[in-house]
Amino acid sequence: MLDVAVSILSNPAIILGLIAAIGLVALKKSTSDVIKGTLKTVFGFIILQQGSSIIVNALVPFSTMFTKAFGLTGIVAEDNSLVAAVQTVLGKETALILLFSFLINIVIARFTKWKYIFLTGHMMFSFAGTMAILFDQMGFSSVQTILWGSILQGISMVLFPAISQRHVQKITGHNQIAFGFWGSSWITLSGVVGGIFGNKEKSSEEVKVPKSLDFLKDMSVLMGIVMVLIYGITAFFVKHADMQEITGGQNTVQFSILTAFTFVAGILVLLQGVRMFLGEIVPAFKGVAEKIVPGAIPALDVPVFYSFAPIAVTLGFLSALAGSLVVTFLSSFLPVVVLPSVIGLFFMGGAAGVFGNATGGRRGALVSGFFLGLSWSLLIALAYPLLDLSGYGIKGLWFASPDAIIVVVIVRLIGSLFGIHW
Repeated sequence: MLDVAVSILSNPAIILGLIAAIGLVALKKSTSDVIKGTLKTVFGFIILQQGSSIIVNALVPFSTMFTKAFGLTGIVAEDNSLVAAVQTVLGKETALILLFSFLINIVIARFTKWKYIFLTGHMMFSFAGTMAILFDQMGFSSVQTILWGSILQGISMVLFPAISQRHVQKITGHNQIAFGFWGSSWITLSGVVGGIFGNKEKSSEEVKVPKSLDFLKDMSVLMGIVMVLIYGITAFFVKHADMQEITGGQNTVQFSILTAFTFVAGILVLLQGVRMFLGEIVPAFKGVAEKIVPGAIPALDVPVFYSFAPIAVTLGFLSALAGSLVVTFLSSFLPVVVLPSVIGLFFMGGAAGVFGNATGGRRGALVSGFFLGLSWSLLIALAYPLLDLSGYGIKGLWFASPDAIIVVVIVRLIGSLFGIHW
């Protein structure tokens, strides 16, 4: 039963399909509408996931190219691989924290003014694993680890969406969705910083160019050109032998162009999935809000915001990468060298660009992305000594989610006050 429950909660396509079905039934929709709404919700989310997978697969060789080009060694921030690696040791604790925290989330949403239901399954899994590692290293028993981990995660599942909601409403123009991602507070903070230095009257989506360059107004074309330049310039600095290994013997120029275009294709697939998914889940969730948890708001994954300002996504990603590089090259002054986590920088930096554009236009998108890349990398470097992962056989990886790291820092400080050391 535990395996089944955890399997469902860890698979967002399944849980969102079930929620859509429950909501549509609660609204007394016809059998035909329930089936269509449920399946289209699942299809939309799977399309979104496939778009994300295409993006990740295109970014992996770029990350390798970048590391080879500049001869960097250090840690990469990546939650899911890290948490998966400790499941042989802390699998039971992770699973039970995930399950109980979701129940706590529902109870809080039902009986308090915080109506957010956190629905991003892989994020729930990574946070649960982080809590299991944290309390295990503090010397807590398995029962204590599950208890405190569940409480902290359950509260976090409504607290962090609440922090971001005012800015989410500014972007979406409504209060029908929330931000269910363990970087929401940092992305929101980045948006605030972008608003301070930007001008929201000059949106990133209103590109003014000469008529001969009118094609640059098309988001996909602009992004394609930019990404070809990024991939091509990086490849230029990689040794031929290393490049042959990365490309599998393909021509470097051809590989760079096609991989960059594949990245853009992933963005387009993702955006299509977002539109289809939101078009079904938002109306269906009204049934949950009306019948089960009055006023409930679904807290959803970061890609749901990209369609509101696609060009800002590119600006935010590129400037976040630049901010992260500043920290990488200054890492001799820090506890550890933090390598650019290109995948994390895209998903969080892109969202920071959207939030920054809403508060400060295209300049805000650039500032917001840069601030996120810089401050996120600094946060990882400074918090790195708080948890030692070598005892689990993990090397080269550390925690990525800013919200989870904030919780780790707070618990570590409280533990020190009560004389708990590890």
